[in-house]
Amino acid sequence: MSSYNTFTDYELADLFKTGDRAAFTVIYQRYWKKIFVIAAKRLGDAHVAEEIVQEIFLNFWRKRHSFVITTGFQNYFAIAVKFEILDLMRKKANADAYKKEMTSSYSEADESTLRHLDLMELQQKLQLTIKSLPEKCQLVFKLKHEQGYSQKEIAEELQISEKTVEAHLSKARKTLKQSFGKLFSVIMFIYF
Repeated sequence: MSSYNTFTDYELADLFKTGDRAAFTVIYQRYWKKIFVIAAKRLGDAHVAEEIVQEIFLNFWRKRHSFVITTGFQNYFAIAVKFEILDLMRKKANADAYKKEMTSSYSEADESTLRHLDLMELQQKLQLTIKSLPEKCQLVFKLKHEQGYSQKEIAEELQISEKTVEAHLSKARKTLKQSFGKLFSVIMFIYF
């Protein structure tokens, strides 16, 4: 298995797809901590973050035979974390709405549903706002907030200066502040 540590993501993916447990173990060791840090940072709860990461790897193993890598495991797992967190929020929102429905009148349950729809609209607006950023700015923002890269790592990855990275992040924050106003800090807390 020590030779597996030198394999690229694509080589590991090919082995993993055949059910190679050693390849899975190397992928797990290589990415577990990275995605745990992203999940814990977004959730603020290490225990829940650990459960989410374990669920991601469990699903990853279940889908091994149909798995296709396109942009590398770093991107795959960053997106998986994001969707697991959104799914968790959706389930929590649904559970909260159900509890309210069981203990309150119809109009209050209606209000809960509206809040859930508002959250979905907020998510859509966030995605549209991010997509409206210039391409390089959008890429820097996603590397920082979706994949958990540091500013130095982004600079190295894109071969630009750290000051340029900082300028792109500042532009993105300014655009989000303009778009969301008072909700900006809530957006940054929930999604990033």
